[in-house]
Amino acid sequence: MRYAIEVRGLKKSYGEVHALNGVDLAAAPGTVLGVLGPNGAGKTTAVRVMSTLTRPDSGTARVLGLDVTAQAAQVRERIGLTGQYAGLDPNLSGEQNLVLVARLLGASRRQARARADELIERFDLAHAATRAVAKYSGGMRRRLDLAASIVRRPEVLYLDEPTTGLDPKSRTGLWETVRELVAEGTTVLLTTQYLEEADQLADSIAVIDTGQVIASGTPAQLKQAVGGQVLRLTPVRREAAEQLVQLAEWSAGAKARAEDDAVIVPVARAGEAQAVMARVGQAGIDLASFGVREPTLDEVFLSLTGHRAETTATANEPEKEPAA
Repeated sequence: MRYAIEVRGLKKSYGEVHALNGVDLAAAPGTVLGVLGPNGAGKTTAVRVMSTLTRPDSGTARVLGLDVTAQAAQVRERIGLTGQYAGLDPNLSGEQNLVLVARLLGASRRQARARADELIERFDLAHAATRAVAKYSGGMRRRLDLAASIVRRPEVLYLDEPTTGLDPKSRTGLWETVRELVAEGTTVLLTTQYLEEADQLADSIAVIDTGQVIASGTPAQLKQAVGGQVLRLTPVRREAAEQLVQLAEWSAGAKARAEDDAVIVPVARAGEAQAVMARVGQAGIDLASFGVREPTLDEVFLSLTGHRAETTATANEPEKEPAA
């Protein structure tokens, strides 16, 4: 199979810090690859390598069949990138920013103006087209930044945590734009800490932690790996949670855990859930609520790594990497 993005054995270190430690990734053309992990996991370093901004220490990365190191100029002509922070001139208007990007990419004045007008309309920014970007809201800046990244109509688009800090409405709007781009044939690599975002957009997911891919597959496959379904038990008395964990593990043979005011038990089949409920009844533990459902990606990540995707204190990836 010919991949739009193919990474094998990628390694990158900064002194004693191993930002990437043998990463493998692959994305088929016209799909979304979600790269999931906490701050410092290595997501941004991987994007920087794949977008030719950082040279790897070892391993290979190919985009549309092109080597990102040996054929960097050709790769840049065919990709777009939206980083964690909007790469815009705050003193220029939204329209001027897009015209500037188009001109830098070689478009004539007429072509640049036409493309800017098209993108301003597409990203619902017509009402603010002539306003300085410094006066834009966070959601408007992110939409404009995404518009700037597709001025050249890239075949591959990297979105590095594009919705961080956005309100729910702006985030949903950005998701819809991503879906439209993929429907037009663009391949998207999306890094995110938001489990819901990966679940909504990604055709396949790679979970990165401490510079390594620890799991990969479709959202459904990753959820199945946790145990198929999840039994959630909420005791009337919070102090009964520890006893519930012990009973659940003994009954279902699965690793249960206390979470907030509830106990979460991975179960592979209905019989296991029934066994747990029977033991709870025999122990006389009163439940405020209980139910069986599909696991969330948040629970998948917690099961795989032992911590949540939103964890911010890791030392694997520098906060600010050296310039390329």
